Amino acid sequence: MPSAVSPQWQEKATGFFSSSGVKLKEAGQSAGTFVGEVAKDAKGNVADAAEKVGSAVKSRWAIFREPSTRQAMQERLITAAATTGMFFRKGISETKDKVTVGKTKVEEVAKKTAQKSKTILTDIERWQKGVASTDVFGVPIEVTVQRQEFNKLIPHILVKCADYLILSGLNSVDLFKAEGDKKVIQQLVSLYNQDSIASLPEGLNPIDVAFLAKCYLASLPEPLTTFELYDEIKGARSSIHVMKNILKKLPAVNYMTLEFITALLLRVSQKSLLNKMDARAIATEMAPVIMWQKERKPETYRSYWNNLSRSPSKKNTDPAPTYSAWDMLSEESEDMDASSLIPLDDVMPTDFSAIDVVQSLIEQHNAIFTDANETVWR
Repeated sequence: MPSAVSPQWQEKATGFFSSSGVKLKEAGQSAGTFVGEVAKDAKGNVADAAEKVGSAVKSRWAIFREPSTRQAMQERLITAAATTGMFFRKGISETKDKVTVGKTKVEEVAKKTAQKSKTILTDIERWQKGVASTDVFGVPIEVTVQRQEFNKLIPHILVKCADYLILSGLNSVDLFKAEGDKKVIQQLVSLYNQDSIASLPEGLNPIDVAFLAKCYLASLPEPLTTFELYDEIKGARSSIHVMKNILKKLPAVNYMTLEFITALLLRVSQKSLLNKMDARAIATEMAPVIMWQKERKPETYRSYWNNLSRSPSKKNTDPAPTYSAWDMLSEESEDMDASSLIPLDDVMPTDFSAIDVVQSLIEQHNAIFTDANETVWR
C-alpha cells in the first residue's frame, strides 16, 4: 500500500491551514473595523438627525410665537414629527445594511477558506490512494503496480524496456552507461506519465531505452532495496545464503522487480565482449539507482522528468495535484552513515558497498533468486 503522507506534505498542509487561520483572523479584524466604522456612521446619522430635529423644533417654536390658526399649527407639528421619524428610520436602516454587509464578507472568507481546506485534504487523500494522477515517475512502486492492473508485480514500463533491449539492444556499446538523448527521454517520460501501460515507439535507440529504465528507478521515492534493509543487505553481500534470506524481507513488488532488473543486467553482462559492459561496470552504473541511503538520492536524473509540460491524459478523469510529485514524495533527511562512502573530491561520494551488492546480485542471480519464478526471455 502507498506510504503515509511524508513530512513535507504535512508541513505544506500545516502551512496552508496556518495561513488560512491568519486570513480568517485578518478577515475578522477587518470586519470588526468595518462594523466599528458603521457604528460611528450610525452615531453620526443619529447626531445629524438630532441636529435636524433641534432645528425643526426651533423653527416650529418660532412659528408658535407668530400669529397663526390652530389648524395650521397642528399641520406643521405633524409635518415636523414625520420628518423626524423619517430621519431616524433612514439612519437605523443604513446602519443595519452596513452591518449585514460586514457579516457577509466574513462569512464569504470563512466559506472560501473551508472549501480550499477541503480541496487540499482531498488531494492528499487521493494521492495516498494513488488515484490523484496517472504519473509513473516519482510515484511509489507499489502504487504504480496496483494501478496498472498488470498480471506481474513489476512496473509495466520496466517490462517494456527489458523486452525491447532483449530483442534488439544487448549488443549496444556502453548500454546502461551512455547517457540518452534528453529530448527523447523526456518525451518517453511524458508518454508513460499519461499512459502507464503504453508501448515503446519503434526505432528507438537502445541507449535511450536503457536510460529511461534508469530514470524510472531513480525517480522512485524509495529504492528497490528499501531504506530499512540498506545496512542488512550491505552486510550480506559476501554470502549468498544470507543475502537470499534478507531479500525475502522485501515487499513482494520490490523483490520481484529487483529479480527482474538483475536478470536483465545479467543478460547484458553476458554480451560484454560486444557492449563493453561486464558485471562490475554495470553494477557501477546501476547501483546508485537500485540501492541508496536517504541522503544519497540520485538527483542527477531529475531533470529528465521534473517540471515537464505534459498534456492532459485522455484517459485520466482525475486531475493531478498542483504539487510536484517528486517534491511531495521526497524523504526527510537523516544523519548519514558514511561508513562505506569514500569521498571523491567535490562529487557525490561513491557507495562501493552498494556496487558490490548489485554486482553480486548480477553474477549470483540464479543462485540468489532460486524461488522467485526466475525471469526467462526466449
